Amino acid sequence: MLQPEGKRPYTVDVETAPNMAKLPPAPSREAGGSLHRFANPGRFLRLTDNWLPWLSGAALLVLGIGAVWGLAVAPPDWQQGETVRIMFVHVPMAWLAMGGYMGLAILSVMSLIWRHPLADLTARELSPIGAAVTALCLLTGSLWGRPMWGTWWVWDARLTSVLVLFFLWLGHAALVRAFDDAERGARMGAILALVGVVNVPIVKFSVDWWNTLHQPASVTRINAPGMHVDILYPLLVCALGFTLAFAAIVLAATRAAVMERRVRALQMAAARRADAAEA
Repeated sequence: MLQPEGKRPYTVDVETAPNMAKLPPAPSREAGGSLHRFANPGRFLRLTDNWLPWLSGAALLVLGIGAVWGLAVAPPDWQQGETVRIMFVHVPMAWLAMGGYMGLAILSVMSLIWRHPLADLTARELSPIGAAVTALCLLTGSLWGRPMWGTWWVWDARLTSVLVLFFLWLGHAALVRAFDDAERGARMGAILALVGVVNVPIVKFSVDWWNTLHQPASVTRINAPGMHVDILYPLLVCALGFTLAFAAIVLAATRAAVMERRVRALQMAAARRADAAEA
């Protein structure tokens, strides 16, 4: 039936019109809570435009303090000597590799359940950064292992599970870019991320579940940290600085992806108008 001009659109009871295709329901604001207010690309760009300079400045400041404290002020370890300074990079990279993957899993849940558009873009930009962080964790671990263990690599539970985590990061980065349909790639990547999240507790507790060459937890023990405060405090400062830098890089990459998508949409709209004008 035609709709008269200037009138409100007719409502249709889908139960009385079985032949009419049902459109997928729009994401509910209540279901996603306040997260949906960030689904607007313009609002996201405005907010992050204010956050990013402060976040980047804080990251540089804290990293500078941590670097001077850890490399110049902290004393050598009584067992490891100067080699302990590798830990000021290796340990934060390990924490970020696991914490970042948990963030990827949360973004995947938001994507699959609430169809949050920025969750897809953030996950897409997060996975290469997470892969780079995990690669740095493996590299610095090998640099530390050579003088401490006498070898660059051993196939024990901790190292192997971190290597699996690295491949999960790479797999997600490749999978979301493997489809011409970006939405389909995001769905497949989200499923992979949720399947792979089972590896995170394996990485964390591998030194407790199996007899490994890797040392057990030294910082997060409940009773007391397993290192002197002269090393522990600069390590925590470095971890905070690297975390702020990680967040700043992810935000900057997501902003670039949002702006790139908006430019592409404008170019496609201009091309369609030009084709319509020629027709």
